[in-house]
Amino acid sequence: MITWIVIGVVVAILLFILVGGYNRLVALDQNANQAFADIDVQLKQRQDLIPNLVETVKGYAAHEAGTLEAVIAARNQAARATSVEDKVQAENMLTGALGRLFALSESYPDLKANQNFLSLQGELSDIENKLAAARRFFNNAVGEFNSVRRAFPTVLIAGLFGFGKDRTFFDVGAEQRAAMDAAPPQVKFN
Repeated sequence: MITWIVIGVVVAILLFILVGGYNRLVALDQNANQAFADIDVQLKQRQDLIPNLVETVKGYAAHEAGTLEAVIAARNQAARATSVEDKVQAENMLTGALGRLFALSESYPDLKANQNFLSLQGELSDIENKLAAARRFFNNAVGEFNSVRRAFPTVLIAGLFGFGKDRTFFDVGAEQRAAMDAAPPQVKFN
């Protein structure tokens, strides 16, 4: 009789661990999915803003067609991307193309002073800030999911219920990381 009680307690504990681990993985996976959806909203807003920005620049820098076409091509590729890896790669290309577009504006003082361009540039800057926050939140959610998924005993449960792979972080890319790791600009007053 005592043996059956001990077996029952052990089974109950194992079932509790199994259900608790599974529910924790589901909750963390859903949290990461929601965080990625927040990134998607910001990316869509940025992609919707880009055609207006390009049209504004076209009026001032019509002979810079290559740069404008690169921005539109990068925007279209970003809009078509579906997986996290594809979105990361496409968005990094788009960020680089936008950087070249804003660098181009330095050559055109009239464009740089245009209210429409300044307004669009401000909106884009605001979206970029929100996007950076959404990426941090997503990467935090992914990190927490990956940590729990690898920990014992959830590592055993993860494989049983289809949570066997780490989720991918939304990485800024090697080119942008190198730019961020570069020495900060020196400010000198003579």
